[in-house]
Amino acid sequence: VHLIPVNPVREDGLNPKSRKRIMPDLLTEPPAIDPVYEAQVYCNVPSIAERSMEGHAPHYFKLVSVQVLIRHGDRYPLYAIPKTKRPDIDCMLVPSRKPSHPQLEAFIKHMSKGSAAQMDGSLSSLPHFPSHSLCEMGELTQTGVVQHLRNGQLLREIYINKHKLLPSDWTAKQLYLETTGKSRTLQSALALLYTFLPDFDWKKINIRHQWSTIFCSGSCDCPMRNHYLEEEQRRQYSLRVKNSNLEKIYVDMAKIVGIPTRQLRASNPIDSLLCYFCHNVSFPCTKAGCIGMEHFKVIKRHQLEDERERQEKKLYFLYALLATHPLLNQTVNRLQRIAEGKKEEVFVLYSAHDVTLSPVLSALGITEARFPRFAARLVFELWQDGKRPKEHFIRILYNGADVTFQTSFCKDHYKRSSKPMCPLEKLVNFVKRDMFLIFNSTSYYDACHRRAL
Repeated sequence: VHLIPVNPVREDGLNPKSRKRIMPDLLTEPPAIDPVYEAQVYCNVPSIAERSMEGHAPHYFKLVSVQVLIRHGDRYPLYAIPKTKRPDIDCMLVPSRKPSHPQLEAFIKHMSKGSAAQMDGSLSSLPHFPSHSLCEMGELTQTGVVQHLRNGQLLREIYINKHKLLPSDWTAKQLYLETTGKSRTLQSALALLYTFLPDFDWKKINIRHQWSTIFCSGSCDCPMRNHYLEEEQRRQYSLRVKNSNLEKIYVDMAKIVGIPTRQLRASNPIDSLLCYFCHNVSFPCTKAGCIGMEHFKVIKRHQLEDERERQEKKLYFLYALLATHPLLNQTVNRLQRIAEGKKEEVFVLYSAHDVTLSPVLSALGITEARFPRFAARLVFELWQDGKRPKEHFIRILYNGADVTFQTSFCKDHYKRSSKPMCPLEKLVNFVKRDMFLIFNSTSYYDACHRRAL
C-alpha cells in the first residue's frame, strides 16, 4: 500500500514554547485557516526528532542520486518596522542556549578552519557562521543553523548510513554544491553539509555562486517570465486593496508607530512580526500602544488567502514554469547522466530562498504544499530497479513527505503503478517538452519570447 503523507500536525495546541511535530492525523488539522497554527509551522522551531519518508523503496531498488533544494534556516528580518526597537535576538552561536544541537560546538570549530575550501567569487569573503551579538538584517540565527544541522543529520542517517550513497573516501567530483551570494544561504548549506559529512575535508569542498535567486544561470533572458510576474504582482495588489479588514489593521498599526499607513505597508511588517513570533519575543510597543496578536493574525490570514488565490489564478503558475525551467533542466540532465552510469555529482545541494522553492513546487504541480517554511527541503531521489537495471525511477519529497504523485506529470501513473515512485522519463518529458505546451511552444526560448495570448 502506498501511503501518501499529509503535512505534519502538532499535537500540543498553540503553546509556542513546545512545538512538537508528529506524523499526520487528518482529524487534528485545523478545519479553517488558522494563522497562528500556520505561523508555527512556518517557524519550524526544532523540537522532537522529525520522521520522514526519504529513502523508502522496495528492497531490490538501489539509490543512485540525491538532489536537495533547501531554503535557508531561520533568519533575522529583512525589513524593520519604522520607529520601533528592533527585535533583540543574539546571532552568536552558543551551544548551551536553546535550541541547540549535539554537533553545534564541533560545527563552530570546523567552520573556523575553512580557508582551504574552493568558493566562487564573493562567497569566499562571507563568514561561515553567524557571529553578531545583535543580529544583522537577514542574518541566519542559531535556530537557523540548528535547523540545517538537523536536516543534514537526518539525510546522513538515511542516505549515507543506510543507502551508502557516498563511499567513505568520497571525492569532490561526487558533490555539486551551489548557493546564492547571501551569508544565510551559504551558512545553511555548510550547516547541512557538516552533519551530512561530519568533519569533511575542506579541500574537497567546491561551492559555486549563483547570482540569481531562481538559479537560471546562463538562461535568464525571459521577457514573458517577467510579464507573468508583473501580472501576478497586480493580482496581489488588487486582493490587498479589496481587504478592508487588512486596511483597518494597517491604519491602526501606523497610528501606533506614528508613520503614514503607506510607509508602514512598504516596510513589510509581516516579515518583522514573524521574527518576534518565531522567537517568542513580545511585539513592539510605543507610547501610543502596542502591536498585538490581533494585528499579526489579520496580516498572516491575508497572506494565507493570497497564497490560496495565487494557486487558483494561474498567473503565478505561468511565471513558475518559465522561472524554474533552467534549474529543472539542469536537474534532469544530471539525473539522465547518472542513469547512464556516470558517477559524478551523485549528491547535489542547492541552498536557496522561499522565492526559489515556491515556484519549483508550483511548476511541478504540487499545489497542496505549504509555502516554504524556514529550512524547508525539496528532495529528488533517483532509484535504479535491481530487477531491470536499465529502468530508473524518481521520488520527490517535500519536508519529508512523499509528494511524487501530487506532481502534474505523475498523478495518473500512480493509478496504474505498483511501485511507489515515478519513471524518470515522466520527469524528463515534462521538463523537456510538456512545460511549454501551455504557452503553445516547443522550447524554453520560444515560450520566453512568444507574446501572451
